[in-house]
Amino acid sequence: MQTICIYGRVLARCVFSGYGTDFQRQLTWREQHREFHLVTAASGLSKTSTPVPPRQGPTQPPWKWKFGDDACFIADHTLADVLGVADGVGGWRSYGIDPSVLPTSLMKACERLVKMGHFKPHQPTKLLEGGYREILQDKEQIIGSCTACIVALNRQNRTLYSSNLGDSGFLLVRAGKVVHRSEEQQHTFNTPFQLTIAPSALQGMVHSDSPESADQASFDVQAGDLLLLGSDGLFDNMNDAMILVHLSSVQKDACPDELQQTADKLAQEANLLAFDPDYMSPFAKNATAHGISNLKGGKPDDITILLAQVKETGSSLGETDIFT
Repeated sequence: MQTICIYGRVLARCVFSGYGTDFQRQLTWREQHREFHLVTAASGLSKTSTPVPPRQGPTQPPWKWKFGDDACFIADHTLADVLGVADGVGGWRSYGIDPSVLPTSLMKACERLVKMGHFKPHQPTKLLEGGYREILQDKEQIIGSCTACIVALNRQNRTLYSSNLGDSGFLLVRAGKVVHRSEEQQHTFNTPFQLTIAPSALQGMVHSDSPESADQASFDVQAGDLLLLGSDGLFDNMNDAMILVHLSSVQKDACPDELQQTADKLAQEANLLAFDPDYMSPFAKNATAHGISNLKGGKPDDITILLAQVKETGSSLGETDIFT
């Protein structure tokens, strides 16, 4: 009888051990097949706007999010979520050119390429190149220059891929700290790298950089991470510490309204600081560092903000599938 009991306990232990191992294996598989996605809010102000930012609801076509000479897009695909910001170079006004046309056309082209699936999530620079090539081939010649920042979250491998040309940029924030920041690209102070389409008379006389010159990077992300894209109107008027004060109030699993309210508050503060003559802005400090000592105050500029949070999408398996 004792032998039978011992044998029974050993058999039960093996059965339950095998079941536990299989159960754990199923859970591991399920965890590995969870995907990430972005929940995003957009806000901004033209430098000629009233101080209260208009609410930009998610029902608007992404490429219609336009603030002054800035433009942006939000596009989702089964492969990735993609965000972009472009800032038109205002100097073209002296030539009678509307600086907002090129960045708006570029963002619209990039958004369309994502929607059509003509992109690779790990190559946002190729997406930027494709959008730029498309507007170069436009029958109605577009003239102007713009900076650009595109970020793509590959849903399956939970990796963020970025391409930043010029002085727009992004922050990746985790647990209240900046874990990654884009690199600003400048030829000289206040002369960023830029994509340019110039008339033949000005060829070689204006800065013109290729999409391949963009700073490229990739980062692993975690659920709850915050991603902030902005034009230089944000970063020239608010330093990272000031931005983090606003982002610190965002819950780890924030609802869209919370993200929208935070983006609106950031846009409003950046706009107010931009017109404060006594404020020593990041732009003014940077000018001093480059030997320009008589520059003080904020920098009046268009402001565009895309604020996103990384969320986890449930597995495609049903709750009972792991038992089958």
